[in-house]
Amino acid sequence: MARTATQGTYTGFDRMPIAGEWRTGTAGRSRQNTDPYTGDVLTETELAGTEDLDEAYHAARETQQEWSRRPAEDRAEVMRRAARILADREAELTGWLQREAGATRPRAAMELTLTRAVTERAAEQADRINTWVSADSDMKDKENRVYRTAAGVVAVISPWNFPVHLSNRSVAPALALGNAVVLKPAGDTPVTGGLFLAKVYEEAGLPPGLLSVVVGSGSDIGDAMVEHATPRVVSFTGSTPVGRGIAAKTGIKKLALELGGNGPLVVLDDADLEQAVAGALYGNYFHQGQVCMATNRVIVHSAVYDAFVERFVAGARALRHGDPRDAGTQLGPVINAKQLDSIREKVAGAVEDGAELVLTGEPTGPTGQVLPPQVLLGGNDVTTAREEVFGPVATVIRADDEEDALRLANDTEYGLSSGVYTRDTDRGLRFALRMQAGMTHVNDTTVHDDAHIAFGGEKASGLGRFGGDWIVDEFTTHHWVSLQHAPREFRY
Repeated sequence: MARTATQGTYTGFDRMPIAGEWRTGTAGRSRQNTDPYTGDVLTETELAGTEDLDEAYHAARETQQEWSRRPAEDRAEVMRRAARILADREAELTGWLQREAGATRPRAAMELTLTRAVTERAAEQADRINTWVSADSDMKDKENRVYRTAAGVVAVISPWNFPVHLSNRSVAPALALGNAVVLKPAGDTPVTGGLFLAKVYEEAGLPPGLLSVVVGSGSDIGDAMVEHATPRVVSFTGSTPVGRGIAAKTGIKKLALELGGNGPLVVLDDADLEQAVAGALYGNYFHQGQVCMATNRVIVHSAVYDAFVERFVAGARALRHGDPRDAGTQLGPVINAKQLDSIREKVAGAVEDGAELVLTGEPTGPTGQVLPPQVLLGGNDVTTAREEVFGPVATVIRADDEEDALRLANDTEYGLSSGVYTRDTDRGLRFALRMQAGMTHVNDTTVHDDAHIAFGGEKASGLGRFGGDWIVDEFTTHHWVSLQHAPREFRY
């Protein structure tokens, strides 16, 4: 296996690192990993089964305690080396994101910038364990200490849409804080979602067994990943229905869940329409709309609705779609045929519900998975407004006034990312604080992430927060130790 940058590109992605050894899985079945634009087979993997998962968890449990006892600087240095390797191998990893995830070059660049930032931040967080704070006591001669310690073993299940970042935003801080990790990447992106990261951490000097990657079918190992007795924390990014299922199966474990979204972007009557249109286009169509933070609904004040729609439709029509490797492409392929069918069914459902489809187009490309931008005009009750579409589809909704816009924005079970455009930032702040969401951006798109700040949702969009020092709370626990400095008199 490649271990240094001087040895060229990484190879061996038909195997996976399980309990410190790169090998094939034992499920008795294989899966081909294909390019969503060309259909080319990229890798073929013998999938992991429950025996492999048991081995991974056993190795994680055996290696974690020694790792957590190592000096914080040792763990931090692994993170710093990993960040440098990610920078050195950016071109190689960009190529994989283009081929495996259908990412355009700017989309890949955004993801890799976030990935490096999270890794660098994790290096700064390595000293947050084995520290303690003192607390008062009501008892004479007693000293109270509360120690922050690593949680233990963390199970990470990541999605295909931003595979490197959405795996690493859990993997990096969990490892830096002294945990071991077992990672299950999405089947559509096994390389960028896990195997490439494992090579990076191996090259950075992470001891064997601390990070296992199990590439397997959900039907084979999905339930076992979260039901297993070993992990103390389960980190999952994906759909709300799957998240609900995980919450029902995990037992008494800590959960860090980032689930579905139905992002509203509100355009008030005093908004800068040029900026609002630009933000809405980006929010709806960046990475083909396959983003948890995507602008699923654009809610526009009636005073500017007609002008907004005219500009927005023109802007969507001008977006260039095609091969993600072409420099001019702004929209690449949808990840797979099943996802494409789901998107088109939701568009058809919205039309049946009474929405007007004002911009459409048939899928193109060698695999027929490049869907041109779609724009619907409708109410908050049409299919594409009620449900998360996860595709290049925008639903524009007319609001009577500001209060109606707020009502429409909050009228959903989801609460992940949101936004509001207004020339009055104080008005925008007041509006933002009344939105039922984990994140609201004033005069910006809903699609925004930052390694230094709390990322997460409300309602059916998840539990916990990723990013910044908020993630430290997710992957650590507290241990109260009291010291009795003089004999205690016990009275019955």
